[in-house]
Amino acid sequence: MTARVVNQLAAERAKRGWTQAQAAAFGGISRQSYSAIETGDAVPSTEIALRLAEGFGKRVEELFQLPESPALRVRVRAASGGGRVGQRVRLVRVGGDEVAYGVGEGERQLRPADGVVSRLFGGGEVEVRLLPERPDEAVLAVVGCDPAFGLVAEAMKRERRVEVAWSQLGSRSALEAVARSEAHVAGTHLRDPSGGGQNTRWIREILPFPCSRVTFATWEQGIMVGAGNPLAVGGVEDLTNPAVRFLNREPGSGSRALLDDRLERAGIAVEQIGGYRTGARGHMAVAEAIASGLADAGIGIQAAGVAYGLDVIPLETERYELVIPDHYLDLPAVQVLLEILARPGLRAQVEALGGYDASGMGGPA
Repeated sequence: MTARVVNQLAAERAKRGWTQAQAAAFGGISRQSYSAIETGDAVPSTEIALRLAEGFGKRVEELFQLPESPALRVRVRAASGGGRVGQRVRLVRVGGDEVAYGVGEGERQLRPADGVVSRLFGGGEVEVRLLPERPDEAVLAVVGCDPAFGLVAEAMKRERRVEVAWSQLGSRSALEAVARSEAHVAGTHLRDPSGGGQNTRWIREILPFPCSRVTFATWEQGIMVGAGNPLAVGGVEDLTNPAVRFLNREPGSGSRALLDDRLERAGIAVEQIGGYRTGARGHMAVAEAIASGLADAGIGIQAAGVAYGLDVIPLETERYELVIPDHYLDLPAVQVLLEILARPGLRAQVEALGGYDASGMGGPA
């Protein structure tokens, strides 16, 4: 008796908007033969299965499975070398490989996942147990620290069914993730102490391939403190006050680089600041810690402070930009991103957050 095989051809074809005739061409077969395979009335030969998998950009085992087989497991890289057993993940194809991005952690709204991490390997690789009824949206992997990008991600999913797999990383780490082919887009705001222009030096040093730079916005960055500034913090010199519990950003972040620059200008050693060695991941995490009373001051953007009702002592206006490798520019999800960024309505939404100037959004950086 011929072994029956279940397949994901219909879902994958619909995701791409292909006809059966277009999909059949990949396998070198007629539309009628392809239709019989898609409906499960026929089982493809090994050659045809391999050809179809190549055409769809999938592994054979992702397209075809035995119905009685145990849950399918795949070995992939975890974003930023992370991952833990039991973590829910989305699998995002970046370049020729898939990368596992965690979903649902720290989010107010739980989202569906492709699978669950079942085992850890060395070198940042994990085994993922795939789930049935996997999401069918296209996925764009973006790394960076700007909370306003959530407005972009929401618009992309709502209007064009493109989901953004977002990982909160500091600017340097974001560029390094793109260099490792773990993400399609990096957000960055890194200073060049030699005066060579914001971000330019680091993009040139970290990324080994040509990239395009797209303006997201300029923002105000400063020292966030509790409402009313109860400890009268007026600048970085006041962070040396032993009564001030300071919360820093992680090493490699643009915010920490700004703080280091201001401390050096003021002749203040980092050892004089209690909490300098701490490192929160993201502007909103710093703001939340201050609002909840876990810290008295922290470095971050004005919009994060506004969101939590904090005061912000301004330090500098910076440009936050998106860096996209040129070999990803033709990806449909990247084209959707660029289309959304060009909309005046989105710019108004970002500026309403406070501390943003989005007039150049979507233009060259």
